[in-house]
Amino acid sequence: MFAKGQTVIQYMEQLAPKHLAYPDDKIGLQLGSLQKEIRTILVALDVNEEVVDEAVRVGADLIIAHHAIIFRPLKHIQTDSPTGKLYERLIKNDIAVYIAHTNLDITEGGMNDWMAEALGIQNGIPIEETQHEQLYKLVVFVPKTHADQVREAVLGTGAGAIGNYSGCSFNIEGTGTFLPEEGANPFMGSIGKMEKADEVRIETIVPQGIRSHVIQAMLKAHPYEEVAYDIYPLDLKGRAFGLGRVGKLEREQTLADFAQTVKEKLGVPHVRVVGDLDRIIRKAAVIGGSGSRYYPAARFRGADVLVTGDVDYHTAQDAFNAGIALVDPGHNAEKIMKTKVAEWMRAKLEKHRYETKVIASEMNTEPFRFM
Repeated sequence: MFAKGQTVIQYMEQLAPKHLAYPDDKIGLQLGSLQKEIRTILVALDVNEEVVDEAVRVGADLIIAHHAIIFRPLKHIQTDSPTGKLYERLIKNDIAVYIAHTNLDITEGGMNDWMAEALGIQNGIPIEETQHEQLYKLVVFVPKTHADQVREAVLGTGAGAIGNYSGCSFNIEGTGTFLPEEGANPFMGSIGKMEKADEVRIETIVPQGIRSHVIQAMLKAHPYEEVAYDIYPLDLKGRAFGLGRVGKLEREQTLADFAQTVKEKLGVPHVRVVGDLDRIIRKAAVIGGSGSRYYPAARFRGADVLVTGDVDYHTAQDAFNAGIALVDPGHNAEKIMKTKVAEWMRAKLEKHRYETKVIASEMNTEPFRFM
C-alpha cells in the first residue's frame, strides 16, 4: 500500500511544523496536487533542471525540498523561459513540490540540529529565539473504571511534560450526571433516565505541536459516546524555538582544525575563514544558509566561532573586530538535509507499513565552482 500525498505531508509537518516558519516564508505545497498516491518521494535541497530530470528518471510523484521554487509572486508563466519550462515539466509529469524551509531550520531535530551534531556541538540551544510553543490545558471527565486507560493514552502521546518532568497530570474524583436522549447509545444508563456516574477529572498540559494527536488518542481511549472535555490556551511559555544552535564542542581545537572539521563533516570543497587560525575554539555556533547577521547574538551566547554561509566582506570585518571568528562553508552546506529528511521519512512510512520509496537526491546544486 502506498501513502496518500496528504499522509506524507502530515508526517513531514510532524518533523517541521508549519507554525514554526517565519511569517512570510514560502513553505508548503507550491506546485501540483497531493490528492494522489505517492509511490516515490525525492528529497532535494533545491529544485532545478537537473533535479527535475532525476525526479522523472526515478518516477517521483513528490519532491520535498528546502528552497522554494516560487519565491516571489508570479505575474505569468512563460513556458519558453527557464523557470516556465521547469514548472511545465513538473506539471506534465504530475510531480508535486512541497517546501519545508525556516520551519525545518527551527524545529528540534531539524536542519540546525543536524549541522550542530555533525560539527560536534553538544547540547545546542537556539542562537536567537523566534517563538515559544503555545501550551494548552486539557480537561477531560472519565468514568473511574477507565481513568487509567484514558490517562495513559493522553500521556503516552507526549502530553504532561513540564520542564524536566513527564507524565504530569492532576486528578479529582467526583460525580457526573447525564440524561440519555432518544437516539443515544450510552456506555452506561438508560434512555430517558437521569444517571449519576463516579468520574475522574483529568487535567494535563498539551503543547501545540501534538494537540490534535492528544485529542485523537483521548477520544479513542474514552468509553463514552459523547466525551466531555475542554481545551484552552495558557499564558505559560512552552519550549523555546529559534534559529541556529550554539554549544560547547566535544573537544577544544584551533580555528584551523575546526575549519577543516567543517569542511569534512559538511562535505564542502572549500571554506572561508575569518579570525586567527591559532585561536582555541571551545564553543561554536551554526546557522544553516545565510546567517552572518546573527554573529552578535552568537557572540552574546559565548560562541568563539559562527559557522554560516554567504558572509559578505563588511560583515566579516565587523565580526573580526567584535572578536568572533567565522567559518563560511557556503549556502549549499544545507545539503545535509537530503539524507536526514529521507531517513526520517523512510522510517516513518515503514513504521506505518507503507511501500512508498524515499530517495535522497544525488544532484549537486551548488552554483559556484571553485578554482
